[in-house]
Amino acid sequence: MLPNLLPDFRSRQRDYLLEIARLITQELELDKLLTRILRVAVDMLAGQAGLIVLRGEQGGWQVAATHGLSPALIQQIGALLAQVPDYDDPARFELPAINRILQSVTREASHNLFAGVVLPLITHQRVVGLTFIFRAYRTVFSSNDRALLQSFADQAAIAVHNAQLYSQVRHEKQRLDALLDSVADGILIIGADHLIERCNPAFVRLYGASQEDIQGRRHEAVVRWLHRRQGTTLEEAEVGGWPLTPNATLYVEGDIERPNGIPLAVGVTYAPLLSPGGNLLNIIATVRDITHFREAEELKSTFISVISHELKTPVALIKGYTSTLRREDVSWDDEIVRDSLEVIEEEADRLNVLIENLLDASRLQAGGLRLNLADINFPAFAEKLAERFRTQSSRHTIVVDFPPDFPVVMVDEDRMGQVLSNLLSNAIKYSPDGGEIRISGQVRPDQVIICVQDEGPGIAPGDVPHIFDRFYRADEASRTTKGAGLGLYLTRAIVEAHDGRIWVDPRPGDGARICFSLPR
Repeated sequence: MLPNLLPDFRSRQRDYLLEIARLITQELELDKLLTRILRVAVDMLAGQAGLIVLRGEQGGWQVAATHGLSPALIQQIGALLAQVPDYDDPARFELPAINRILQSVTREASHNLFAGVVLPLITHQRVVGLTFIFRAYRTVFSSNDRALLQSFADQAAIAVHNAQLYSQVRHEKQRLDALLDSVADGILIIGADHLIERCNPAFVRLYGASQEDIQGRRHEAVVRWLHRRQGTTLEEAEVGGWPLTPNATLYVEGDIERPNGIPLAVGVTYAPLLSPGGNLLNIIATVRDITHFREAEELKSTFISVISHELKTPVALIKGYTSTLRREDVSWDDEIVRDSLEVIEEEADRLNVLIENLLDASRLQAGGLRLNLADINFPAFAEKLAERFRTQSSRHTIVVDFPPDFPVVMVDEDRMGQVLSNLLSNAIKYSPDGGEIRISGQVRPDQVIICVQDEGPGIAPGDVPHIFDRFYRADEASRTTKGAGLGLYLTRAIVEAHDGRIWVDPRPGDGARICFSLPR
């Protein structure tokens, strides 16, 4: 019968190897593939059980697939494998140690009845694991048995190598996905045909359309320039021969259209991805929102313009009056001297206030505004400030109106004096025809509210959202009154540093009313 069985055995062996070769190209899950290879190997060798052990990327050994072994025995083998030390040459030192462990476990589990054989899994001259098969009877594995097991071990080694390559590719893709998803700038991966193959969530947020609406479209249909401030477009650069080298990045800056109709200021950097032969594979576009940089530039220009104007006026007055008083060809009477010195003093005070406001604004930017809190009686505090301002204007009547049960509040007295002074100064400045200026207070369960109201023309609705911005001045105010646009900016910062808030009650044509709250 053996001559008749041998062709059938060879046929089964061939069929199994073909099936495993097919599975290697189709099955990406290593555990399923190794389990199938192990079952076939045990069957073909008339074995009782078996296992495949793999070596980790960083060393160490673990059971990857088993057949016919009890959970307790698998756990015992796993614990013994963890004790195998790492060597520079695993094939020479670690495999013999593992073989001894498995042979010993086999003998103990079978009372010296089972026999086992171990063969390494080697791919690209590197040991990646081993296969161990044991039979339920005492026998010697023949050279044919070993050759057959080696064929299955070779298939398993290929499967492990493919799985490791697949795992590496998947890991790189996950890392790229995490990088693209977490970066703050918009990223577009563009094909050589200018079709957008991928965009990250940051670009979706910047552009204002879904990922599905962006991917698959042409680059020039998405990045449409309204105004270009710097650089050439991608299309223009490619007409000129871009890219000539792999490092030939391209930068363009300007405003692009968005689906919502609101332009976006961006800086776009294009980087080419070339094949070894120099062919363009992809273009990586990094899109950065430069709105804040643009605002910073405008703020810088405004700062220079406002401060130069505000500094020029008092300096010119001080210099003019000083030069006049120093003239030796004229004899000035005492009254003219006193008036001139008074103007010089007022302008010097104005310069000092401007410098202090600038310093405070710098401290705010650096987060260095500190408070020295103390209990104050706010009605008495407000009356004291009102008395000082009454001497500055004969056309205004300043009224202090607080309820008798107004509580003591804890504030920085100097900073709160700066707040009320700014509000009173603005009330006098922006109601040039005079009238009543009222400082009033209200008591709420968890806060107090203080308001300063005048009888001037009021604040235009379009200016209300901006009056607390740094250097902001309404068009009418900039033409008729002096100021650098820092007073209300600092006022808001001081109130918010006290855990309060400040707001405007719009009353166009009926005076301005600015209120702020403080916690009780």
